[in-house]
Amino acid sequence: MHRERFYTLAASCPDRTGIIARVTGFFAEHQGWILESTFHADDGSDTSDGRYFMRIEVKADSLPFQLAELRQRFAPLARELAMDWRISDSASRKRVVILVSQQEHCLYDLLARWQSKELDIEIPCVISNHDSLRGFVEWHGIPFHHVPVTPDTKTSAYAEVQRLVDAARGDTLVLARYMQILSPELCAAYPGRMLNIHHSFLPSFVGAKPYHQAYQRGVKLIGATCHYVTHELDQGPIIEQDVIRIDHTDAVEDMVRYGKDIEKTVLARGLRYHLEDRVLVHGNKTVVFR
Repeated sequence: MHRERFYTLAASCPDRTGIIARVTGFFAEHQGWILESTFHADDGSDTSDGRYFMRIEVKADSLPFQLAELRQRFAPLARELAMDWRISDSASRKRVVILVSQQEHCLYDLLARWQSKELDIEIPCVISNHDSLRGFVEWHGIPFHHVPVTPDTKTSAYAEVQRLVDAARGDTLVLARYMQILSPELCAAYPGRMLNIHHSFLPSFVGAKPYHQAYQRGVKLIGATCHYVTHELDQGPIIEQDVIRIDHTDAVEDMVRYGKDIEKTVLARGLRYHLEDRVLVHGNKTVVFR
């Protein structure tokens, strides 16, 4: 991947003639150097209308103005095309807040990728409903917040989680095996910004103990799903998935062990796609520009 600074436009709009010409023409008019462009047209076969999706990277120093002015100048065209859109700056590192319970494998993997710069992000804090991972997190120099959650304290606990996220100026929240059902209010506070890893190939085996459910059902494939969090449990738009083959000799414990490897890689890939503005949400579906 190129290392020079670039701006990324991620957008969708009702499909019509001339969208590419209008958008690329806008950048050409200002001498913008397009580094990468990807497009997808949804023909509307399962919706009431077709929709067009795009992701364009433009070399930042090819434009005669900075990000704020770029957004201001692009806004009239976006309004004309009825776009849902955003423009981000590759020089601005995303701030990722991680939520975790007691299973540490996804947290370990994310911190290793962060420490090696494979994920070029900031992690302003880790929040957990248990205190067991404090030493490991603080050894990395990352603030750790213990927010216990019980049936009687859920409202106040999630209010504290939201306060901590906002204080940390978190751009993205990652539930790295955070084994609590979040309140609708907390889900609504960060639409399209909260990612979860679920240890099954959704929509199969939602809820608790999916490996046990899979074992009882006798499946031959198990998987993991990275998806956006909504108020409906395990029903949010899917970003990334993967599977591994098993057979009748595998016990539940084997499936859990195999699954941990899939969970780590699926979560890391899904998070990367999100951070690079490669995911566009439309209803309960996503377009992912790999």
